[in-house]
Amino acid sequence: MSDQSGRGDTATEPGAAPLGIDPRGPRAGAGITALLLAVVILLWTSPAALVLLAVVAASFLIGTLRGAQGTWQAWVYRVVVLPRIGPTAEREDPRPPRFAQAVGLLVTGAGVVLGLVGVEAAVPAAAALALVAAVLNAAFGLCLGCELYLLLRRVAPAR
Repeated sequence: MSDQSGRGDTATEPGAAPLGIDPRGPRAGAGITALLLAVVILLWTSPAALVLLAVVAASFLIGTLRGAQGTWQAWVYRVVVLPRIGPTAEREDPRPPRFAQAVGLLVTGAGVVLGLVGVEAAVPAAAALALVAAVLNAAFGLCLGCELYLLLRRVAPAR
């Protein structure tokens, strides 16, 4: 049974597909992330850019471990946005957004690591790549990581 908090529940049977999450939550989270990444790009010559990119990467780590519905951005969505727009019956599988969080972690994490070892251009470059994906998701509902997940599932279906 899915809840109306935007979190989504998982099925109780082992191996059963999750019932789903509110698809508006990950889109709202992508909007928040896009704003943070834009600030990283604006501050790219400042050490604060690397710190902020590390915060974004840590957020992606949480999303990778807990799912997009377990991030602080999802909490903001549930507490600030959802009460104003109301619940929806529409649900989506939480696995593609979770995979997308891992892709975001890979991109931003690489930017952080390279920035720490002195490749300063990696910070704004990683932020710009992640920003494109976040804007596409927030503005148009096109989740590149989700699409990659679905493509990989077609190529190598789960057994």
